[in-house]
Amino acid sequence: MSELLIYIRMRHKVEVKVNQHVRIGDLAQVIAEPSLRKKVINLPIHKVETSDKNFVLIDVMKVILAISKAIPNSDVQSIGTAHTILEVKMSTKKVEPVYFVFIWLLLFIGAGMAVMNFHEDVSMREVHQRMFTTVTGNETVKPLLLQIPYSIGLGLGMIIFFNHVFRKRLNEEPSPLEVEMFKYQQDLDQYITHHENTESETKLNDN
Repeated sequence: MSELLIYIRMRHKVEVKVNQHVRIGDLAQVIAEPSLRKKVINLPIHKVETSDKNFVLIDVMKVILAISKAIPNSDVQSIGTAHTILEVKMSTKKVEPVYFVFIWLLLFIGAGMAVMNFHEDVSMREVHQRMFTTVTGNETVKPLLLQIPYSIGLGLGMIIFFNHVFRKRLNEEPSPLEVEMFKYQQDLDQYITHHENTESETKLNDN
């Protein structure tokens, strides 16, 4: 009997819920003859339990083993990454309005204090006074002609820097914050992959 060729490509990360029955089609792309593909993508691979906590690593070897047991004459070819991270989404409660307002005020006051402390450290008021005197020849304690445009420009600069006006994106270019979050997520995924693989190897050695 000729072998049945099956190509699989593991996805990088998949969101799942507690008590969800994860099938191969949920965490991998499958290429095979239509009827065979339908059978493969419906094969169960893992049931998400509360004990799984936030992340579960599914190795491609587990997927190949499940396919080989269900379809003995199959020839499974793996392409791409060797594992998929299951991110378990726990049920979350809605944030009460009072907590939302408190957090918003805390962040607003904190950001304002940070800006004011920075300007105090670099003596921004004295700089504006000297610039005003140099340009106009007049001395003033409050050079509003410079301070008002500077304050408006500071706000506009932050909007351009973060590339967002509330939820609206100014252009398709990612903001520096989004880039840093992406790098953090990559490092987190690498840690999860390494940590879970180490734990799996330890369990196998113990057995």
